[in-house]
Amino acid sequence: MRIVISGGGTGGHIYPALAFIKTAISEDPNTQVLYIGTKKGLENKIVTRNHIPFETIDITGFKRKLSFENVKTIIRFIKGVHKSKKLLKQFNPDIVIGTGGYVCGPVVYAAHQLKIPSIIHEQNSIPGLTNKFLSKYVDKIAISFKEAEQYFPSDKVVLTGNPRATEVLGHDGIKGRQSAGLSLTKKTVLIFSGSRGARPINEAVVSVINDFAIRDYQVLYVTGEIHFESVKEKIAHAGNPDNVKVVPFIHNMPEVLAGVDLVVSRAGATSIAEFTSIGLPSILIPSPYVTNNHQEKNAISLREAGAATVILEKELTGKKLLEAIDQILTDKNKLERMKKNSKKIGIQDASNRLYRLCTAVINNKQ
Repeated sequence: MRIVISGGGTGGHIYPALAFIKTAISEDPNTQVLYIGTKKGLENKIVTRNHIPFETIDITGFKRKLSFENVKTIIRFIKGVHKSKKLLKQFNPDIVIGTGGYVCGPVVYAAHQLKIPSIIHEQNSIPGLTNKFLSKYVDKIAISFKEAEQYFPSDKVVLTGNPRATEVLGHDGIKGRQSAGLSLTKKTVLIFSGSRGARPINEAVVSVINDFAIRDYQVLYVTGEIHFESVKEKIAHAGNPDNVKVVPFIHNMPEVLAGVDLVVSRAGATSIAEFTSIGLPSILIPSPYVTNNHQEKNAISLREAGAATVILEKELTGKKLLEAIDQILTDKNKLERMKKNSKKIGIQDASNRLYRLCTAVINNKQ
């Protein structure tokens, strides 16, 4: 199979694509892949680091308000379609897949014009502008949340889940705990909010460090690189409790996730796919700074399934966070119930589902 994949801007669009590529190659070692992104996007670093053939187009996203920049974006889109056609003709793919972000707009639209089979993958419960636009032109639309179905033509939608979920399966939780210097016997909560961290979450956690110190459970607290030194200093003033481990970043996240009992985090689609694939309960603090407030919708979906507690950032306090953690980790029945509910909505074979969908679309076009 010859596959062109496009998606970028954030890791939430890139990592599912990489997980799918890994599955496609494991299914057929003769698979050839071309990834199309932008030079300035995060995908340029991540994809090339994974030794995947990479080409670029020049494209920017639309502003939601009337702006002269949108005129420039339309011109870039037209040029992007032209270059994408050239790249597609050279590579001659069996299928083109868009995983989100404005870069996949010209690529997937070019595939439509060239009559090449195409699929878009939507990670969130509320789709972005690019996927809404492309939904008219693709053969199938793969979704991760059932709630996203209402925004697309129903005859095209297939619930596959997020391929990233596959990446966290089968890891050794004991190794994860050992790598973080954690006790192997205590209940454990992991608190993190992305590679850069989030000031409101950091402030809430620091305000209850003394309370954590007298709990029977342990805390693994990921501050984000830019907040690490200041947070570390504040925790030192609190006496560096033995049951609180503070780190700026975690490089072996799948292993660590396998070793914890509860996670506190933002509500990004990729993180949620990881939690639910291994049946991990969560306390979600959605970022209010994302398009269409989609993280809050993602979080509510898990809360309604009984797999998560949701605290809005505007309502977040250290006391409220501490109470939410206590309620879950000190109630064995509630913890087990949330684990089962999380596992129930997780889709462990998401990457394989997307691969089978690709094969079906290709066969249907032949």
